[in-house]
Amino acid sequence: MIDETPTADAFIEHRRLLFATAYRMLGTVTDAEDILQDTWLKWHATDQSTVRHPKSYLVRTVTNLALNRLTSARATRETYVGPWLPEPLLTTPNIAEDTELAETVSTAMLVVLETLGPIERAVFVLREVFGYTHAEIADTLDKPEATVRQIAHRARAHVQSRRPRFDTDTAARTRVTERFIAACAGGDLNALMDLLAPDVTAWSDGGGVVTAARRPLYGPDHVARWILGVLAKPTVAGVRLMPAHINGELGTLAGIGDNPGGAFTYDIIDGRIQNLRFQVNPNKLKGLYLDPEETLG
Repeated sequence: MIDETPTADAFIEHRRLLFATAYRMLGTVTDAEDILQDTWLKWHATDQSTVRHPKSYLVRTVTNLALNRLTSARATRETYVGPWLPEPLLTTPNIAEDTELAETVSTAMLVVLETLGPIERAVFVLREVFGYTHAEIADTLDKPEATVRQIAHRARAHVQSRRPRFDTDTAARTRVTERFIAACAGGDLNALMDLLAPDVTAWSDGGGVVTAARRPLYGPDHVARWILGVLAKPTVAGVRLMPAHINGELGTLAGIGDNPGGAFTYDIIDGRIQNLRFQVNPNKLKGLYLDPEETLG
């Protein structure tokens, strides 16, 4: 637990920015919180009177700690059982009103960021998400500014080529989510298939801890039958589905008793679900809670 003493004022003031940076760098809430704890310890052990720009110092610390964590995490993720999906983050409903900000924390974007190298990811996050100058990033990463410019250009082109296209209409997403929940709760195969795009793809992340598809699933029939099959299993008896703002977009949260059982996020094109991601790894659901009225900032 971080002790919010007066000496930690600068850390507390910038905590949201620091968490946002770490989460976009790592894709997991747990790792981001660990990075913040380590940053606070470093900040607390520093002679703060010698720090001219506390915000820059803290962002630099978070970025470099996250880089170290990401470098080691990539080796682990290469042997991960089945698809690796980011750890879901509950966000406030109003983040969706800022389309650009919402996209940078979306599950789809975090999946794309996984395809960048650690340094490329750090440069992209600092430049494209938070608007730092190339000179500021060069200072943070201790690299020549010209090198940072090249990395930024390469990372931006990489992300743009892989960024999925999807609708951002809030009303349309609400209608789709309502229909999705109704079809799943009612076990209505035809209604669910009608909601899925003809070339829909679904990924599920069980991490080898719980049963999940180890490869992507394709097509409305296959995806719909798999979803309803999962929800019909005795191990998820009494599952409740509810709308929740997850990673900047309205999605669906599954609850089993008082515990989170899974999180659905999806891209919508022309009123249908194009890409569907189902996070069921219990180790990645610990930060969720089942009151959709309560959300993290």
